[in-house]
Amino acid sequence: MTVLPEVPEEELLRLDRQICFSLYAASRAFNGLYRVVLKDLDLTYPQYLVMLVLWEHGDLPVKEIGERLRLDSGTLSPLIKRLEASGRVRRERSAEDERSVTVRLTEEGAALREQALQMPRGILAASGVSLEEIVGLQQLLGRITTALDTATAAAG
Repeated sequence: MTVLPEVPEEELLRLDRQICFSLYAASRAFNGLYRVVLKDLDLTYPQYLVMLVLWEHGDLPVKEIGERLRLDSGTLSPLIKRLEASGRVRRERSAEDERSVTVRLTEEGAALREQALQMPRGILAASGVSLEEIVGLQQLLGRITTALDTATAAAG
């Protein structure tokens, strides 16, 4: 790990110097806003993420949803069960492999997409930054994520 030479050692462990804390604080702020705006859709933020994946890709095995969201099955399964109980999705076991479960949108789940279409613009407006800044941040975070995944794999 490289230490920035212009940062005095006594500054290195300050909370406001930690990128992980900045990301954590921003994530909590986003989650707070999403909690308010998702109330109208009767979705939690993690459920919304599952719905985004299904709206984008259609029917998917639980395993693939988990890979796309970076969630393990122990976290994902209860989310999907709650979405199924609310009538938004349906789970179906594969006839070829009973261990594989595919998640499908119901009509209600597909219709919810129309209500959700307004959300990204509202979230962008609330963020106080431009679309170009958001796109640049997404690209930077993608590079950071890839680098950290690589570092984790090399260390583990």
